[in-house]
Amino acid sequence: MNREDFAILKEKVHGRELVYLDNAATSQKPQQVLDAIVEAYTHWNSNIHRGVHHLSQVATSKHEEARKKVAEFINAKSSDEIVFTKGTTDAINALAFSFGEAFLHEGDEVIVSGLEHHSNIVPWQMVCERKKAVLRHIPLRPDLSLDIEAFKGLLSDKTKLVSVAQVSNVLGTIQPIEEIIRLAHSQNVPVCVDGAQSVPHMKADVQALDCDFLAFSGHKLYGPTGIGVLYGKREWLEKLPPHEGGGEMINHVRWSGTTYNELPYKFEAGTPNFVGSWALKTAIDYVESLVWQAIEAHEQELTAYCEEQLLSLGCKVYAAGQPKAGVISFNVYNGEQLVHPFDVGTLLDQQGVAVRTGHHCAEPLIDAMGVPGTVRVSFGLYNDKADVDAFIAALKKAIMMLS
Repeated sequence: MNREDFAILKEKVHGRELVYLDNAATSQKPQQVLDAIVEAYTHWNSNIHRGVHHLSQVATSKHEEARKKVAEFINAKSSDEIVFTKGTTDAINALAFSFGEAFLHEGDEVIVSGLEHHSNIVPWQMVCERKKAVLRHIPLRPDLSLDIEAFKGLLSDKTKLVSVAQVSNVLGTIQPIEEIIRLAHSQNVPVCVDGAQSVPHMKADVQALDCDFLAFSGHKLYGPTGIGVLYGKREWLEKLPPHEGGGEMINHVRWSGTTYNELPYKFEAGTPNFVGSWALKTAIDYVESLVWQAIEAHEQELTAYCEEQLLSLGCKVYAAGQPKAGVISFNVYNGEQLVHPFDVGTLLDQQGVAVRTGHHCAEPLIDAMGVPGTVRVSFGLYNDKADVDAFIAALKKAIMMLS
């Protein structure tokens, strides 16, 4: 993997070489993506779909080319099934509102899991409160894996939708999403997959998964912030009402009422982020040029190597030994006393190592783990064993200072 493409990795932090291990929060961007953003604003910046002039036509073409690229990337049947959003959070909020308006009624149920990011909990809480529906969650086993037997018991004729993360943003564990989808579909229940942490690390194939919806962000996939994707099967998107009103999503507006645009535009009110979509397309091109199998093997090797090193230091690694997608959460203990994750993260930062500490926007999971938070390290395609070694060396110093 070519680290030279990522200029920010040459930055100094507190006079030290930067070791960036916070990719689960956001990834760094290769030069090709930065160049794509400059190209857009320099050469063809213009509002799309509405102008007959040259710049507008070019911008429109670039935006729709990006949509086709995303469809190919996740193996959607059609680019009409690709809705551009601001990110995963925006995508799930859009789905929750639209699905709730069309299909949720008093007493109905939505199922999430006990390891979800707040972005896949709060939107469903909001719509359930509004529609007087009930939000249920799949409980966790003692090893922090999902209790699939309990999930089977939760499914009923009241269940209207299941929404589950394919990869935990806290633990990095890979969930049995295929089985979850199969079980839900056996009772004609649609499934939304939160792919924020899986799409950057695993080859996505919505047709093979047979998921009904998939949400993911560009900024975790080496693309820019402010762009994301909501994939939906055509038959579902056609049945859902739009969640926002305004330009772009309309067909005709009359005082007597408004008719809506065709897919996917009825879900894209206002000026689209056409620069972001083009930069996302460039990021996907970059990732695909490196071959998925090589990326997955590289990140799995780094994750296993890092987990082994942490265990050798006596750290508490959560979900140790379970298959992970580039994310590890751990804590340091001084005897029986937990060392606060914030203290560990601060001392690592002073040595140029960027990690994430806290509840990682997954408070119900952290509460179930019985800790105030964790230290999280997460890998990207540009990380290597030297980064792990530097992190472990810095952690050893931090542990000595905190003991």
